[in-house]
Amino acid sequence: MWMLIVLASALLLAVFYDGLKLMAHEWSGREEYSHGFLLPLVAGFFVWRKKHVLEKMPFTGSWIGLLIVLAGIAMYLAGELSTLYVIVQYSFLVVLGGLMLALMGWRAFKVISVPLLILFFMVPLPNFLYQNLSAELQLISSRIGVSVIRLFDISVFLEGNVIDLGNYKLQVAEACSGLRYLFPLLALGFIAAYMYNGAFWKRAIIFLSTIPITILMNSFRIGAIGVLVDRRGISMAEGFLHDFEGWAIFMACTAVLVIEMWVLAKIGRERRSLSQVFSLQFSPPSVAGKQFQYRPIPKPFLGGVLSLAVVALLSLTLPPRVEASVPRKNFYEFPLSLDTWRGTAGRLDPGELDVLKLDDYILADFVGDNRPPVNFYVAYYASQRKGESAHSPRSCIPGGGWEITSLTQRDVDGVRIAGQPLRVNRVLIQKGDSKQLVYYWFEQRGRIITNEYLVKWYLFWDALTRNRTDGALVRLVARVGSGQNEQEADARLSAFAASVSRPLESYIPR
Repeated sequence: MWMLIVLASALLLAVFYDGLKLMAHEWSGREEYSHGFLLPLVAGFFVWRKKHVLEKMPFTGSWIGLLIVLAGIAMYLAGELSTLYVIVQYSFLVVLGGLMLALMGWRAFKVISVPLLILFFMVPLPNFLYQNLSAELQLISSRIGVSVIRLFDISVFLEGNVIDLGNYKLQVAEACSGLRYLFPLLALGFIAAYMYNGAFWKRAIIFLSTIPITILMNSFRIGAIGVLVDRRGISMAEGFLHDFEGWAIFMACTAVLVIEMWVLAKIGRERRSLSQVFSLQFSPPSVAGKQFQYRPIPKPFLGGVLSLAVVALLSLTLPPRVEASVPRKNFYEFPLSLDTWRGTAGRLDPGELDVLKLDDYILADFVGDNRPPVNFYVAYYASQRKGESAHSPRSCIPGGGWEITSLTQRDVDGVRIAGQPLRVNRVLIQKGDSKQLVYYWFEQRGRIITNEYLVKWYLFWDALTRNRTDGALVRLVARVGSGQNEQEADARLSAFAASVSRPLESYIPR
């Protein structure tokens, strides 16, 4: 039995090595996931706490566990063929859970099922979900933080996620969205709820409350920084003090969680102390002289190990999958003269490039005959396998202080791109008295797509079937001036789309 368990562990590491290596790299490189190193140890500790219960249970095995192992292997193969590592990482947990069920059977598996669920908190979110969540939390935290600043009679203006204090401007960047607190606090809340000896609804409150606690405390931190910057200068938002404030806020979030558990312990018919409902009990030692009995090896577990061995053999013998290289022109060659349009090239600043992680781009303002300018932007990604993908304007626009007042889809008459009629997302945005009209679409391997989630599906499908994940975001912006109507801006963007459609084909391959 122990030989098989050790063999299964070695096979898991061999098969899922690349996915686990990338996951550990995320833990070490991004603070919001740094708690991932501790979670396997915590899960193992909770399983060990149930040792005295498990040693009295027969391990009957379960054929459903073998089916779960096979389903996890299918996920792994899909993830490997598409080299989308998030699928590989989740398939590791599915295979691990299936092996445990195939070994132990349902009765014993229930004892360790919650500790196994803890491991799901160690997998980094897919990048597109992370971007959308981060953008929303930046805006929410900015609004609440500004409300905190105004409580101190400080004049402040909020423009998207930029807090304008007059002498200073503070940008609530991605690092200040609160995700650095939210992910570890979610894991901590789940662990606390598991250890809490109380009604299920109390446990649910403990876990779910970590979300509003994080948002409110992070907003308070932003507000406190704004007050300190107004009173003491910009140094209050930099260096050691900024990092210390982050650590202090996380500890404050933990303290709020403990107080919440104490309050919940006082609610209900049985009012108990915190030590009574939140106790850490260790597994009692085995009784001396106790008769030991060797467990038979369950056939479903043996089948799971053999299935894993076959996959390990295939993964070691098959050559690595290399993404197809597609010829294209670089955007530095893109013409700045298109029919009656004349362009002036611009540049993204280094901070924006660090966030976007694109491979090539063009940013230019084009002016036509007697027409106001059209801003033209294309972000191209040679590979989107490891999470680097186009940021949706729907998430980024509010960060600049613009409010989306209308979002629809529109067919641009007479314009074809990549051999298809052009259909775009039509977004009307406003900031104060200023209005702009935005057209954007995703051009992905010969497809024109307007739905962000459909982009992710085709990314997986094309990686699997075509060994390609390249693609681009195309965005056109026209200002709607005072005295102008939206129809004029629509006509301007449509005319520019017609002029740019044919040259664009050489830069975004089908």
